[in-house]
This record gives sequence, structure tokens and C-alpha cells, in this order.
Amino acid sequence: MNEVIINCDEGRLRRPVLIVQEGRTILTHKHIEEIRGGKLHWSDLLREGAMEWIDAEEEEDAYVAVSPYEPPERCPHCKKAISPTDVDWLNPGSESSDAVLQCKHCQGEMSVPTLITAEHTHLEVDPMCILGVAAAMVPYPEHDSSPRVTMGSGMAKQSLGLSTTNYRKRPDTRGHLLHYPQKPMVQTKPMDFISFNERPAGQNFVVAVLSYHGYNMEDALVLNKASVERGLGRSTFLRTYRAEERRYPGGQEDHFEIPSPDVRGARADQAYSNLGEDGLISPETWVSGGDVLVGKTSPPRFLEEETDFLTPQKRRETSVTIRPGESGYVDSVMLTESENGSRLVKVKVRDERIPELGDKFASRHGQKGVIGLIVPQEDMPFTVDGVTPDLVINPHAIPSRMTIAHVLEMIGGKVGAMEARAIDGTSFSGEREEALRESLVQNGFRHTGKEVMYDGRSGKKIEANIFTGVIYYQKLHHMVAGKMHVRSRGPVQILTRQPTEGRSRQGGLRFGEMERDCLIGHGAAMVIKDRLLDESDGTYLHVCGQPNCGHIAMMDRRGAIRCTVCGNNTNVHLVQTSYAFKLLLDELLSLGVVMRLQLEDLR
Repeated sequence: MNEVIINCDEGRLRRPVLIVQEGRTILTHKHIEEIRGGKLHWSDLLREGAMEWIDAEEEEDAYVAVSPYEPPERCPHCKKAISPTDVDWLNPGSESSDAVLQCKHCQGEMSVPTLITAEHTHLEVDPMCILGVAAAMVPYPEHDSSPRVTMGSGMAKQSLGLSTTNYRKRPDTRGHLLHYPQKPMVQTKPMDFISFNERPAGQNFVVAVLSYHGYNMEDALVLNKASVERGLGRSTFLRTYRAEERRYPGGQEDHFEIPSPDVRGARADQAYSNLGEDGLISPETWVSGGDVLVGKTSPPRFLEEETDFLTPQKRRETSVTIRPGESGYVDSVMLTESENGSRLVKVKVRDERIPELGDKFASRHGQKGVIGLIVPQEDMPFTVDGVTPDLVINPHAIPSRMTIAHVLEMIGGKVGAMEARAIDGTSFSGEREEALRESLVQNGFRHTGKEVMYDGRSGKKIEANIFTGVIYYQKLHHMVAGKMHVRSRGPVQILTRQPTEGRSRQGGLRFGEMERDCLIGHGAAMVIKDRLLDESDGTYLHVCGQPNCGHIAMMDRRGAIRCTVCGNNTNVHLVQTSYAFKLLLDELLSLGVVMRLQLEDLR
């Protein structure tokens, strides 16, 4: 294009790459030795021109080699299966067309063809640098399709773990805590950089890939009841409630106290039974939806009551209550001051969440699912050694989604569990599949990872061999306890008189247009009337039946119903309609558009 683009915007994402000139890197073996000896630092490499930072736009015009060489699958000297991390690259930047590698197992040298050509402009510092922080948490991501890696990194952000070590003191509005977080058996190098092992967010599950009586169809999961009772997937949900003694103009202020019976809106005495004299609840008290946590009274609102200057206006009850549908134990009560000097109290409520039907779990490969059944251990399938899996996932979840890394991680986790070591699953440089399969054989398993299993219900041998392994699963914060919602009668919106919206407002469940279409298709007209009128905003209107009138009639001071437009008080009829329709009539009237209702006799 004959143009030079110079970008220097703030906040540009850049990443480091090694510079290649004439098919070889400027970085030499001497540089690497000095880095190992601590004599050379990152800034020195940049200054010497061995490395540079490039942004997304410059990357468009760069030809970056992913790897300088293709390591052989086995060392020609010691015959061991080797991964990219098992060899040292001895001659970066040399004139030789071949790369000379040294095996870390036997120190033997081998020569392999280099992958850097004269056309290349850059070389990756390490291929794992292609991925961001979240995607780098996924082991063996080069064996997954890219949408699954994206989903896996998205769900890692929703997983429960040990997010902070001072969670007892932090007054976060909401927090989740996994009770027994574990380090993953299959690790990646970037986990060290973000200290993931110091605050992990998941557990290692023994998993069997098997259809279990239809209860794990469509990504549902079957969990072992004994594992759950031992603490698998157990977590705590913490919510903090806040109350402040606010000051109002005129010198009045709120008070933390047990509201007296003469306070406007005071509850029954029983509602305040858990509160102390100061109006605050005590720690370790069991509370559930609607229970009072902090008793509080506020001064009356302006012009709320008929103003009688002889009698003082009543204070009103403004206590802080626990959210409807939530429950738990009061974990802590903290009394402090707000920035404007008024008293502030924060009450933290904790709720133990034991895995139940509908709770969501996911592996690091986008294989998410909800619990479909929790099975007693005696009904679970078991191996020859008597091992029962913690989790049973459906085999149909693997082939179409092409999450081969999920299968690889199961094999790697199995080897790691037998050899009591972490497996390296770093992208592009992790332990090879062949090495893992060899280790399986050495530990007394088949190289396929499959085992003979017996049906726990009948005791009969399952005809097919079942693939089992150990894999890191995460409990996500989408739990049934936080989503379950039902309503019979409840609050309505003031404007439309239709049920309120949303679980937090005890709202109704929307019966939408498409649901209505289904009932029309069924011919179930009265069900539509029931849902959309009787159970929603049905109302009765008195409509004037005089020809050319059709206005809504009103009740006069004597209690007689008559039309205020034409004065008719005999030909008035009661009509059932939705309040939203009446609202439409009123809004059109305000625009000067008069809709007249023409009544017909149905007989």
C-alpha cells in the first residue's frame, strides 16, 4: 500500500516476539546462557533488538513462526517419548539449517530440521503466549475446537473456589466459597504466573464416560451420592446486608432499635424475637426469607399523614430483612461508621450449598452440564478394583464437540493420580499422548484408558469397556437454590396492574406470545383467558350502552352508576377487560383520541 502506519495509542494490547532475520533468530545460545545466569534481563533483549513488542495491527503484516523446530516423538538415544519441554535447543541463531536439540533425560544430542524459513519475520517466545490468561488455563487447548476453548475460559470465570483468603473479613455484597478446592492434576505453565494453585477453583473428579439409564442425556451429569456426602462440590454462599442510620434535613435521623407497636408499619412481636436490645441480630442465628436482620425506624415522610400539629407524627418501620427465597445462618455482624459519620451495620448471612439436581458443573473444555441424578454409591458402576466414579458423563458429549483435550486430560489425570505428580498440559508443549499411554501401561492399566466395569444395580459385567479417568471439574455459581422461583399471588405494578417482573420482586412467569400461539393451536381458548386475563390484569368496567356514546361510566356521590358524558344511568353494562386495555383508552383520551366501545348482545 506504500504507507507507514505508526500506532502509539494508550492501552494498546501488545505481546513479545523474537525477531528473525534471514531465517535465524537474533537471540543466540549465548543470550540464553546469560539469561539463565541472571546476567541478562528482559529489557536487555529489547534493547539489543533480539525481541520486540507487536500489537494486533502489526501482527497482520508479520509472518510469525510458531516453533523453531518439530521435536521428535522419541529420543533416538534413550528411546523415551519426549515432549517439547524435554529438550534444550542448543543452536538458536546459528548458520546451520538444522536445529540441534539435547535430550534432558540422557543428554544425547539430535539434529532436526528447522521450521524457520527466510520469509519469517518473527518467532514466538513460546507458543503458549498466543493464548490469553483465561484460555491458558485450559490444558491441551490445541486439541480442542476453538469455540470450546472460548467456552471453557468463559466458564472458568464463573467457577467457585477460594477467591480470597480474607473472605471472613471482606464485606462483599455476594460471595461464593468452595469448601475443598484442589490443585488440578493436569497443570499448565501459565497457572504458575497467576498463582492458580494457591487459590484453586475446582476439584479432581473420577469420571466414567457412560450412558446411565437415560439420566445423563443431553449433557446432564450423574453424581455419586457418597462423594457428595464426603464434601464433593460443596460450597457456601455469602451475602452481606447493609443498614445505615441516615440523617435527614430538619435534624431527624433513623434509629437502630426494636420498633415499638405504635410505629407505622410495625410487624408482629414475633418478627423481632431474634434481635437484641440494640436492634441487631446475633451471629449464628438461623434466618430465612423475610426475617428481620436489623430493626430500624425512620422519621415520617413529608406530608405522609394528615398534618395535626398537636399530635406528633408516627415514625415508620424501615427494618432490613433477608431476601425472599434465601436462608442461612448469620455469619457476622459488623458495626462501624459511614463516611458521613452515621452508624453503619453490615450483616453477613451464609448458606451452605450441597450439590442438588439442577446445579451446574463444567470441565475446562466447555463440557458443561447440570446434575440429572444423584445415585447411591451401591448403584453406581464400579471397576474390578472396586473404584466407583464420582461423576458419569455421556459419551455423546465428546465426538461432535471434538473436545479431544477433555479425553486427554482424563488420561493425564489418571497417570498423575497413580504416580502422585502433576501432569504438564501446557498448550503446544505439554506431555505427549504417547508418553501418557506408556505410563498408563506401566501403572497396570490398558493404554486406551478403558476398564472393565460392573453394573452396580445388577452386579453384571457391562459388555463394553468403559473409559474412565481423573479430570478437573468446576462448580459454577449457577445453582438451583439461586434461581428457583414460583408465585401464586403477589405484588402487581401500579401502572398496568400486571404482575411484577423478575424473581427479586416476586414476579410472575411471563406467558409470552409464542406460548399463547401454542394454546391457540390447541384450541384451548379458556386457558388463554385464564392466563392472560384472570391471572394477570383482568378488571371490570361499566360501559355506557347508549348509541354513539360508548364511554366508561362512573359512580356518582350517591352510589349510582351513570355515564358522565351523556348522563345515561339506565343503559350501563358491566364488561370484563384487561386493565392494560383500559390504560390504552385513557392514554388515547389524553391525546384527544376518543375510542368508543360498541356493545353487542351475545344472546
